[in-house]
Amino acid sequence: MNRSPDPVAPVPATGPHAESAERAPYADGFRTVHLFDLVVDLDPPLSVGRGLYGRRVVFGAAGGTFRGPRLHGEVLPGGGDWALFGPDGTMTLDVRLTLRTHDAALLHMSYGGRLVMPPAVRDTLGDPAGRHRVDPADYYFRTNPLFETGAERYAWLNGTVGVGSGHFVEGGVAYRVSEVL
Repeated sequence: MNRSPDPVAPVPATGPHAESAERAPYADGFRTVHLFDLVVDLDPPLSVGRGLYGRRVVFGAAGGTFRGPRLHGEVLPGGGDWALFGPDGTMTLDVRLTLRTHDAALLHMSYGGRLVMPPAVRDTLGDPAGRHRVDPADYYFRTNPLFETGAERYAWLNGTVGVGSGHFVEGGVAYRVSEVL
């Protein structure tokens, strides 16, 4: 699903701050390195209903795992996604998870993001029994993880900004998470 003809082309600055924006250096693209792959097992969804900003659904985290070159471990139950569905079917993520590393450190992971579901796959993606069968190329599922920990050996995560690409798996969701360098 191609969302933009040239996603790294600079956009000319306009408005009252155009001059200072012209002096700001561009990040000429972003470099990333693989941080980990994450699978989150989900509890049955809880529909809060339609509110002021859209339809709210809570997807509780029942557990899961993560594995990467510098850290691995498990997703603890109790977190989840307080998702908001807009009128066009786009889901805005509001996720908080607790990860426990293989050496017992606790990491708080939070992320927002977007799941854009074209009309052709929207009904199938809304069905927990069948959504994992939809090709991830048929929808847009991206996240921006941040981390917090008091564990000294993982303190480097406190200054890390991540990007993630998601897809559905049977019983949950999976992400490839990268660190933005």
